[in-house]
Amino acid sequence: MLYQPRIVDSELADRLAAQGAVLIEGPKACGKTETARQLAESEVLLDVDANARHAASVDPSLILAGQMPRLIDEWQLEPEVWNHVRRWVDDKQGRFILTGSVVPADDATRHTGAARISRLRMRPMSLYEAGSSTGAVSLAGLMDGQATQAAEPGLSLQDLVEEVCMGGWPGFRHLGPSQARRAVRDYLEEVRRVDINSVDGITRDPERVRRLFQSLARNVATRAPATTLAADAAGPGSTMSDDTVRSYLAALARLMITEDQPSWTPHLRSKVNLRTTPARHFVDPSLAVAALGATPEQLLRDLNLFGLLFESMVVRDLRVYAQAFDARVKQYRDNKGVEVDAVVETDDGRWAAFEIKLGHGRVEEAVASLARFVKRVDTTSCGEPSALGVIIGSGYGYVRDDGIHVIPIGALKS
Repeated sequence: MLYQPRIVDSELADRLAAQGAVLIEGPKACGKTETARQLAESEVLLDVDANARHAASVDPSLILAGQMPRLIDEWQLEPEVWNHVRRWVDDKQGRFILTGSVVPADDATRHTGAARISRLRMRPMSLYEAGSSTGAVSLAGLMDGQATQAAEPGLSLQDLVEEVCMGGWPGFRHLGPSQARRAVRDYLEEVRRVDINSVDGITRDPERVRRLFQSLARNVATRAPATTLAADAAGPGSTMSDDTVRSYLAALARLMITEDQPSWTPHLRSKVNLRTTPARHFVDPSLAVAALGATPEQLLRDLNLFGLLFESMVVRDLRVYAQAFDARVKQYRDNKGVEVDAVVETDDGRWAAFEIKLGHGRVEEAVASLARFVKRVDTTSCGEPSALGVIIGSGYGYVRDDGIHVIPIGALKS
């Protein structure tokens, strides 16, 4: 199967040229190993090579020797590899690409790797990477003041439903739609029964994990509090503490199965209270579909649910695109009910705000919401927005007379 270029390819090359080692972190099956192989000259795969794992357990330096750059796949299976890579980098003995599907717990014995090992986050493919976006509109360009102009990308509602159900998993994209959905369900089942327990050695009730997945899926792209999730996960006639559900959520975050969307906290004109509860997201909306056992036909009959899943897909894509220019994707909500779905913020303080609506018929509603939001922001402190936009499911891309960008998701790229 031919390699599909990824947006992180250039970022990986740049980081590897600047530092001795790069750690690619991301959920299983998002394509980390194949991306690393594009630059690696040799490799060792700890998750499939028992002999290599045994050698690493005896002397981690044994598996580091090889043509450089050297790929160490799933390094966290032998955590002592980290310190040995750091020492080799210090001694300028080689360059390394590490991949990991679990964020290891920090401990006193493992050096941070600061200034030696660069961390690079990788996610499932965006629509642009999967070949389902024309790329006519650049997110980085919007941040630089470029106008939006895009022809209709040709994604129907049925196409969008299939994209949400199939997800951005490169190994599943060649399958038929029903086979891809089955593969995602199997993936989530493995997380529920095995991975969530192995991440930290704590045994968790797989039935409660299933109910937690379903609750997260029903509340995707919302700010559901831990109390709501705990009540759902506990099941009928049972209870579950908020602390327990938070431990479940922490384990899923370490597996990079979930990725909450934090709050943006700008300077405000008025003394309103910000809501800091993050918006809930799986790393890919297909996992929410799998948790609910939903079919494309069911989603087409429930456009309210599908609208939330569409929003989650857009947030996934915005994260992929924003990372390419060192930006982050946040959200805003205050105690007066004013909210905005996505705020893209760069390291140099520039920002852009976007409402996400499945149908073009809700653009006016979204524009009104953006107007209420901007009135809250103290632009003398935060600066004027680089762009305000509405990201929609289909239609043309253009700039309205009021300066609001209308952007079909099938035209967006980094």
